[in-house]
Amino acid sequence: MSKKPLRPPGASKEVDFISSCIRCSKCAQVCPYKSIKIASLFDGITIMGTPVIKARDIPCYLCMKCPPVCPSGALNRKLRNKKDVRMGTARINKKECLAWQGTLCRSCYQSCPIFDEAIKMDNELRPVVDEKKCVGCGICENVCPVEPAAIVVVTGGR
Repeated sequence: MSKKPLRPPGASKEVDFISSCIRCSKCAQVCPYKSIKIASLFDGITIMGTPVIKARDIPCYLCMKCPPVCPSGALNRKLRNKKDVRMGTARINKKECLAWQGTLCRSCYQSCPIFDEAIKMDNELRPVVDEKKCVGCGICENVCPVEPAAIVVVTGGR
């Protein structure tokens, strides 16, 4: 199953994003963390040249520098508050998650920038994602000690 690309904060729906992004790379250039990469032919012909975030490598740290520099409107320039970002939603594979298998692990919970809101710990100290509050930045996916990550950001379906 191929994973849809994770887009920078403020991105419109995928079909609209693809048609409105002018592939100028300004969002990638302004990203201080180098989280935003430009999709190559290997990522697929339809997304080639567009900005993508590969959270397992470098997640989005929600600095919010990319939306204001987008000249085409593919990224919502008015977006300022990190809690309003909707890049995707983190999903936990409970069969692979250490905490869900009885080993104490709080990596995703402690790393989440929407602390104790987007990811909470249940009574048995297992992480639970609040889909309404998760912004989809991918920091949880990046810090997950399991390989492949037991928590991944999925796009669409919101």
